[in-house]
Amino acid sequence: MLGKTAGGLFWMFRYLERSENTARLLEAGFRIALTRPDGADDEWASILQTAGVTDLYASRHDGIDAARVIDFLLRDTANPSSVLSAISAARQNARLVRTAITREVWEAVNDTYMTLKQTLARPVAPRNLPAILGMVRQHSALVRGAMHGTMLRNDVFDFCRIGTFLERADNTARILDVKYYVLLPSISQIGSSLDNVQWETILRSVAGQRAYRWISGGESSPIGIANFLIFDGRMPRSLRFTVGKLTNNLSYLEREYGDRHLCHDLADQLAAQLTTTTIEQVFDDGLHEFIIEFLRDLGQLGAQIDRDYRFLG
Repeated sequence: MLGKTAGGLFWMFRYLERSENTARLLEAGFRIALTRPDGADDEWASILQTAGVTDLYASRHDGIDAARVIDFLLRDTANPSSVLSAISAARQNARLVRTAITREVWEAVNDTYMTLKQTLARPVAPRNLPAILGMVRQHSALVRGAMHGTMLRNDVFDFCRIGTFLERADNTARILDVKYYVLLPSISQIGSSLDNVQWETILRSVAGQRAYRWISGGESSPIGIANFLIFDGRMPRSLRFTVGKLTNNLSYLEREYGDRHLCHDLADQLAAQLTTTTIEQVFDDGLHEFIIEFLRDLGQLGAQIDRDYRFLG
């Protein structure tokens, strides 16, 4: 496969995943702001920080308030991480690789873009926000369903999955890092029992609220949630699950092409770390330090995949 085609598939599904992740962040911010009106501005600041767009937002707006943050993350095309920007970029990449994907996948992506472009043509009223965020999630699921239901399990499929899980791992790590510290009233309370609404915000951001309740029996704790989002291999947005899928799809490429690259070694090292490390070790060494190192390693892996498979052609 041409490197440019591989890169188009990789980025098409990274942007699709990013659009859904941004929608989930917005939903979490919206819900926590409803329950904590006094701390709403802090929550919206944490949403911007999690999305990695704090500086860009500050360059365009003087202060933080719900309406401006929602508009910036949902439909501002000057923000490359906004839902509308991400969907547009996904469609552009889908057009570049249209001959490599099935008709059903292309139609699902194109329909997603056309629907959201029309829906987000004007600012969204707060009362309509939950429905529109639900629409974003639903369309993301439709694209994934089309991919799983119609595409061959070959190198095309592998590059799509690698893009998806690289973006998902990055998002989960950022949510856990930023929200863990922003939601804590003080550093001295790390490890203590906190208000369930705060922790449900973290879980809701990664679609893990109900799953965590099932395995924890309804008990919420910082170390329990961190363990769930980092090490639980059953959770499809946990770091262990996403890195495991990355490693699997890279190994499929290795077998199909008969070549092993540095990216395979980096992925195996990252997976091994998540297999041998315990949550107690993470908290002893510092959760923030663990996440920063993970994000650095993940970024290096993404850049190495780009180089090894020559995404720029």
